[in-house]
Amino acid sequence: MRVWGLKNCDTCRKAVKALEAAGHGIDYVDVRADGVHGGDLERFFAAFGEALVNKRSTTWRGLSDAERAGDPVQLLAAHPTLMKRPVIEADGQLTLGWDAKTQAKWLENHA
Repeated sequence: MRVWGLKNCDTCRKAVKALEAAGHGIDYVDVRADGVHGGDLERFFAAFGEALVNKRSTTWRGLSDAERAGDPVQLLAAHPTLMKRPVIEADGQLTLGWDAKTQAKWLENHA
């Protein structure tokens, strides 16, 4: 299982802790330190669309209107912390965020 997030993000830490407790092996990608491969960004955007861009982040608020209107994938490549997180991938499936539905998907059958 691969998880993309930020090491200092509380939600990402909660997700990793719960996934590991459920027996999942985690390959963690810190989007700030490690970056996100362009091909991964394309796949994520194809799966989640505009939901992938965290428009409540301080990074988003600091962007100009012109930057906000640009290509979302290029924007995420330039500012990886704009990505909503965590993105979790396993068995060819992707999820975004750590809500109750995502937790049920990854934790229910693995405890």
